[in-house]
Formats: sequence, C-alpha cells, structure tokens
Amino acid sequence: MSEKEENKVISQTSIQMPQSNDTITLLEAIQILWEKKFTLFLFIIVGAVVGVAIATWLRPQYTSDILLQIDVKGGKTGKSMGEMGALLDMASPADAEIELIKSRMVLSYVVEAEHLCFNAIPVGAGDRFLHREGRMDLDSLYIPMVARIEKWMARAIATDSFEVIAPDEQVLLKGKVGEMSRASYGGDTLDIRVSKMLAVPGQMFRLTQMSPLRTIASLKNALKVSEKGKQTGIIGASYSHRYPDRAASILNTIARTYLRQNVEMRSAEAEKTLEFLEKQLPGVKSKLDSVEKVLADYRYKIGSVDITGETQVHLQKENELQRQLLELEQQRQAVTRLFKEEHPNVQTIVKQQNKLRAEIAKLKKNAEKMPLTQQEVMRLKEDVAVNNEVYTNMLNKVQQLRVVRAGEVGNVRIVDFAQIDSIPSKPKKMNIIICSVAAFLMLGIILVFLLRMLRNGVRSVTEIERETNISVLAKIPQHHDKNLNHKFTKTRKTFVMTNPDDSVSESIRSILTAIDFSFNVNKDHQIIMVTGIMPGVGKSFVSTNLATTFGMVGKKTLYIDADMRKATCRFTKIGLADVLMGKVTFENAVYRSNNIKGLDILESGKFKMAAFELLRGDMFKNLLNELRSKYDKIIIDTPPTNLVADTYMICPLVDIALIVLHYGRHSMESIQESLQNINRYCDKPKAFILNHCEHRTGYGYGYYGHYGYYGGKKSRKD
Repeated sequence: MSEKEENKVISQTSIQMPQSNDTITLLEAIQILWEKKFTLFLFIIVGAVVGVAIATWLRPQYTSDILLQIDVKGGKTGKSMGEMGALLDMASPADAEIELIKSRMVLSYVVEAEHLCFNAIPVGAGDRFLHREGRMDLDSLYIPMVARIEKWMARAIATDSFEVIAPDEQVLLKGKVGEMSRASYGGDTLDIRVSKMLAVPGQMFRLTQMSPLRTIASLKNALKVSEKGKQTGIIGASYSHRYPDRAASILNTIARTYLRQNVEMRSAEAEKTLEFLEKQLPGVKSKLDSVEKVLADYRYKIGSVDITGETQVHLQKENELQRQLLELEQQRQAVTRLFKEEHPNVQTIVKQQNKLRAEIAKLKKNAEKMPLTQQEVMRLKEDVAVNNEVYTNMLNKVQQLRVVRAGEVGNVRIVDFAQIDSIPSKPKKMNIIICSVAAFLMLGIILVFLLRMLRNGVRSVTEIERETNISVLAKIPQHHDKNLNHKFTKTRKTFVMTNPDDSVSESIRSILTAIDFSFNVNKDHQIIMVTGIMPGVGKSFVSTNLATTFGMVGKKTLYIDADMRKATCRFTKIGLADVLMGKVTFENAVYRSNNIKGLDILESGKFKMAAFELLRGDMFKNLLNELRSKYDKIIIDTPPTNLVADTYMICPLVDIALIVLHYGRHSMESIQESLQNINRYCDKPKAFILNHCEHRTGYGYGYYGHYGYYGGKKSRKD
C-alpha cells in the first residue's frame, strides 16, 4: 500500500471506545486545586477579610443567667397542712413551668417594667466598627401615630442633654436626662424621658416604639429556658443583651415576676377552696346539731343501753371509714375544678371512694345481727361521731387556708439571681472568621471545578490518538507570562528567542525532532501548514516559534502568514496578497529577519479581493513550487478550519499539516468533525499539537517542569 493510501486509511479510521473524560480521580482533583492554589489563596484572604469585617461589625452581646427550683412533690408548708396541703401541692412538671415562664402573663409585666418597647439604637458605621457607639436608655417614649413608622432621631448635645429630630429633619425638642420632655407634632404630642445617656456630643440614635405584642414575641425568642437534667426540678434561664446590666436586670425581673405570680396563683387556689368550705360549714354544723338531738331524744325514750365491746369496735371502725369517705369527696370536688372526670387523678379518688363504700356496706350487714336497740344506738352514735369529725376537720382546714391566703407560700424559689458579666458572649469572632474563610474557600473550589466543567474538553493524549489514529507530536504547557509574544515584529522577539530554557521552548523544539522522525517524507524542502480548529488555540504562537526554531538550528526557513483576515506579522505594508495579485515580486515583498540568520518572513499584506479567491487560483500553488527549492522549511500559518475555507485551499499544497488543539477546550466530536472536513481536501500526513496544557509534573512530550541551564549553572524558575 502506498504512503498516500495508508495515510487516508489511518485518517478515516476511528476506534470507538468509551470516553472517560467526564470523571476525574481524587489525585486529579488535588492536582487541579494545586494548580489554582493562588486563586484559592486569594479566596482565603478575601474570606478572612470578610470574616474580620463581620466580626467587627456585629455588636457585642452579654449573657446573664438565673437558676430556679420547682418543688414538684410539694413543699414543707404543704406537708405540714396534711391532706389539705396535698391538695394545694399538686405536682407541676418542669415543662409546664417553662411554658409559664415564657408566657405573656409573665413577659408582659417584664416588658412594661423594663420599658422594652422603647429603644434608642445608635447609628454610625464608623463608631460601630470602632466600638465607640453611645448609649441612651429610655423610660418613656410616645411617638404620634401619624408618624410612628417614620424615621425619628435623637442627637446628644452634651453629657446630660439631647435633642429630638423629626422625620422632616427639623429639631422638634430639646430635653435633659431624667426629665420628661414633650412637644406637639401632627395634632398629637411626642413624649420622651431618657433615664441614662452615655454619649459624646453629636452621636445619633434612632428612636423606635414597638408594640407590646411584638416586644413580648421578641423577648420570648431571645429567652432561653430549659430544665437542668431530667426531672430534677431545676430550671435555668439565660438572656443576652448588648448591655450587661440590662441583661441581668431583665432576667431578674422575669424571675421575680414568675415567683410572685406563682405565689398569687397558689393563694388564689387557697381562696377558692376556702370559699367552698365556708359555704359548706353551716350545713355541716346544722346536720351535727340535728343528729345529736335525735340521739338525745332516743336515749331519753328508752333509757340506758349497754353497749358491748364488739359493738364499740364496730362503731369506731365505721366512723373512721365514714370520715375517710368524706375527705375523699372533698378532694374529688377540689380536683374536679382543675381536671375533667376522665382524668387519672379524679378516677383514682373515685376508686378509693368505691372501696370505702363497699367496706361500710359490709359493716352494716354485720351489724344486723346485733339487738335492735343496740343497732339503733350504734347508728345514731355513728351519725354524731361522723358529723362531729367532719365539722372539726372543716374548721381546722378553714384556719389553715386562711393562713395560706394571708402568707406568701409557693412551690418556686430563686436559687441564683442574674449577675452582670463584663465579658461578651457574642460574637465568637474566631468562629466567624473560620466559617467565613471556609465558606470562601469552598466557593473558590466550586468555582474552579465549575470553570473546569465549562471547559470539559479532551485532555488526554491517549484518548486523542485512540479516537483519531493521529499522533500528538507535543504538549505545550500553559504559560502565564503576560508579555508572551506570538507575533513577528521589528521590536519584539519570539518566545523561544527570549526564553530559550523555558519548558515551552523545549516543547517547541520537540516538534522539530518529531517532524524529522515521524513522517516518511523528504526532510528537506518541506512545506508545513499550521492551523487550528477554532480561534484562540495558539496556532500563530506555534507557527511563529516553530519557524524561529528552524531558523535557529540552521535551516533556511520561510514563514508565510496566510491568515490574511487576521495578520500575525507587522514588518512591511506589502505581503502575500500583493504577490498573488501580481503587484510586487516575492523578492520585494519578503522580509529578512535581523534576529535569526536564514529566516525570511512573508506577511499577509493588504488585499481587495476575497482571500479565498486569491488562494484558489494557481498563483499560490506556483509560488510554493517556486519557493520549495529555495528553502529547507516553509511554515504556513492558516486561518482556523471552522471559520473560513482558506485552509482547505492550502492543505493540498503542503507536505505536513499540524493541527493545534487547546487543552481541555475541544470535545472529541468537534475534533473528529474538523478532521473529517480536512480529510475531504487533504490526504497529506497530519499531526496534532496540544497547546495550553496544565502543569503536571512529568506529563507530556517535551515538558520538564522547571527546566534549568546545562553546564552546572543555577537552575532558573519560571
């Protein structure tokens, strides 16, 4: 098979294998992040700056706490009162007490006592960053309803005086600390009383008046209440405020208010029970008098009756059961005021009553065996004893309840009052800075991988060669030099001239070696075309430096800028277009390089005809045939293949076609499509050059990392 047919078969054959370009390994991910280390470091610096700014901007918060003890099993006072104390000392779970502490019943009084509806908020970014904000505490503030949502300001005039600025930025009144100040506004009156002010003259404050309901909700959200341990009855509460004394004062007011209301609630329970007993007392006394009279009349009628010991014991036992039954009934009536009949507490009392009634019925049945006279006397004495016991107990309980109502008896006590803490609990500056740095670092990592996803093209030489059967001659690393030059000018030199020891230059030199050993064509008088499949791949950089390298190794080289729509060279005002149109001869249009002996340059020139028409005719073909014998190497820089058809006109006239690819920017489909288009017009040997490759140690042809000087000189770093 001839070389021509072999190249055609190779270029048209493609082995379809699964691509692994969509996923990366952990090592590759680490390498990608390491390559962007300076970008990530910039994100870390920005994150630290933002974290410091946030931590400085946040106002310090001071936290105080209190400790309460809830006697869930009944206090000593309740125990000393016996069964009546048991009624008043019902179990109160800690969860219920926590909800009571955070209830509007408690917090509404605290809001009013501590004047939490009124606020004077310091303003001024500079003072806030420097923590030099002033303080203004308000005892009273009434803003007219017509302008309550407007912006009201107060300005410190001196250490003990201030002025209020209305929404129209006019001074409405001037006042002194500790005095009530009033002024008319909008048909209403503005009232303000400042209890305390610590500010330098000129500092500003924003005056706000919140509704009590909103203030209670805000206080409830800021108040933290929880039980210490499980079923310990110890409740801890904490509250944070920007002023430490205010935090302690508000928390102590909450504790005192809750304690007072607990006592009042229990006193109210005692009052209700006392009222019930006092209503029942006259009836019990009347019934006692009645049964005593009946017993006296019966004895008078029948005379003396001998009561045996068995009858006496029976009588005492029945009296005791009747007394217990009555007490249980009183407990049931007291409990039913708090719970429904289905509640377990009520049902327990009912079961105890039923048990006592059964025992009493059994005793009565046994009493039927006694003589009728003894039965009647026993029954009457029973009634007298039971009613007398009930009446006596009720008198004692009434006295006890009167003591409870008059005294301060509760099941709550304050263990620890809130203290003023001079060390702020918030913000945690170091935590904020660390979180900010971590967030920006994560943002930088996401951005790095997102940009890589947007440029998720082919990066593997093996994959390109496997899918196209075309060799990759070299991998040219990415260079971050802003002064990187890819154009021939009179004043600037190409990259391989200014940076001969750089890894980029070494990669360019490796192309020369690959051309000599990879293609079975005449090593002399070669015409090499350099193109790309899209703009920005660096084809002009490769072609200019390749021509320079050939010249530097002693080859008589001609560089032709055939990209006439976007010229690379800037030497003369004439060039290839002028030669093809017959305006000038080649000898008059060519530029002899002053930097490299043996390097000639033919720039694109100016043209009035379409570039495609100039290249399509025989003029360009004849020109190349004429120049082939005069030069060892002719390098032709052509336009990208996916934009114009100029390259397809040049491709059949050359010996070798070099296609420049951008690392990670082209999909395999686009590479194969461009290669298929070139194959329609060109059956000459082809090869790829992978440009802008990311730095990977020991990765790619001609890429040696930090390539140093030979001969013992100190290595140079890029």
